[in-house]
Amino acid sequence: MIITVVCDVLGEENNGTTIAAMNLIRALRKDHTVRVLCCGKVKQADETVFTVPSQNFGYVLNRLIGKVGVSLAKPDEEIIERAVDGADLVHIMLPFILGRHALRIARARGIPVTAGFHMQAENLTSYLNIDGVTGVNNAVYREIYSQFYQYVDAIHYPTAFIRRQFETAIGTSTPGYVISNGVAGSVRYIETEKPEEYRDRIVLLSIGRYAKEKDQSTLLKAVRLSKYKNSIQVILAGAGLQEKKLRRRGNRLPVPPVMGLFSREEIVRMLNYCDMYVHPAVTELEGIACLEALSVGKLVIVSDSEKSATKEFVSSDRCIFKAGDAQSLSGVIDWFIEHPEERRKIEEGYRNGPGRYDHDTCMRQMEEMMAEVKREHDARKQG
Repeated sequence: MIITVVCDVLGEENNGTTIAAMNLIRALRKDHTVRVLCCGKVKQADETVFTVPSQNFGYVLNRLIGKVGVSLAKPDEEIIERAVDGADLVHIMLPFILGRHALRIARARGIPVTAGFHMQAENLTSYLNIDGVTGVNNAVYREIYSQFYQYVDAIHYPTAFIRRQFETAIGTSTPGYVISNGVAGSVRYIETEKPEEYRDRIVLLSIGRYAKEKDQSTLLKAVRLSKYKNSIQVILAGAGLQEKKLRRRGNRLPVPPVMGLFSREEIVRMLNYCDMYVHPAVTELEGIACLEALSVGKLVIVSDSEKSATKEFVSSDRCIFKAGDAQSLSGVIDWFIEHPEERRKIEEGYRNGPGRYDHDTCMRQMEEMMAEVKREHDARKQG
């Protein structure tokens, strides 16, 4: 098939949406012709990559958006038409402006469309500090359904959790497929020694945008409450609008956190040498970084937030803390520091367990979804 993948957000592989998009593109290219429609500069641009300009929101907003590590597309009808024309199927990663234009053009040409669900309402409302207002979040879901998702042939949900949340909010079922984004084969257990500077420290790793809903603040507060705070090294891998706030809070610790963006190779290395992976997010529809930590056989600590899917991944209730509660998280961290044998037992279970999030399996399921949608679409046209 000729498949056009539409990515409103496609930058460095330092956020879950970009990682999911690039993993899908690489997997599909093994057996199909894949066109990529995106904005801004991309690596390895060729005749299969169609780029539209980035939106110019003015100096202040451009800087804010840049701090999140993304750029947003400014649709160009001619470029979108070239990317879509002749495709057997269009897959849209996000319900933003570029995706909406591509959807309209694909439907006008009778091309089937699948779409990913990679955004929770709280990812938007948290920037306005209204993420706790259920009515507002539900209104966001109803808006993206009425303007986008109701017109696609199938929706890819990375977790059953986000499908339930969305369908409950809009009050109807959808043509959905629940398929994990999967973990790339390069992310695996490799025996790795800590760097010399961390040799005598307990390394806690957390990966994610510096954003309110990722709640790295609770992790830093928890470390400050820990009996072992003088020996704990926190690594916060990411970037975002909350960076200054997190640095101020982190500088109050006996051992300030290491913060910044890291390459994929560095991330895999850190996942393997850290002592524990902590995912404090209160809003998370899947959490690729969390799945990657599990895939290397690392102890993972997650929140019990009702808006996060990650609590469904861990094998022990001891790994779950009360969302937003630093004292609760500190207690979990300290317990595992004091019970290393229990930690090793859990880690061995992950390392030797079934590969539920095996990338190749998940990508085959994505391919099957697209093929099924194409068959049903062709059958309707012939009927």
